[in-house]
Amino acid sequence: MKCIVAGHEAVTAKDFAELAFGIDLELFTGSAAETDEDRRARLDVARAVLAELRESAPEAAAYAAALLRTSPMKDRRPAGQRPRRSVRRPAVRTAVAA
Repeated sequence: MKCIVAGHEAVTAKDFAELAFGIDLELFTGSAAETDEDRRARLDVARAVLAELRESAPEAAAYAAALLRTSPMKDRRPAGQRPRRSVRRPAVRTAVAA
């Protein structure tokens, strides 16, 4: 079964969510190529849109807020800085023959 919304076919779940809620996902998730200045401007607009959505479309607002919380662009590190390891490797034990 095809999912067609307003004459557009939704191929992926992302496409379907964008067509169903009528919001631009990139506005709330960002892109890897944006600068810090672009990111600040995008987040300002996203917050304004989110405030309007909360009044007019609560379900779409909840979805957009979830996108903002789970955005991979939220924690940006300077280039060349690696994240810490959170998992320790177990110590290697050698068998001793008796």
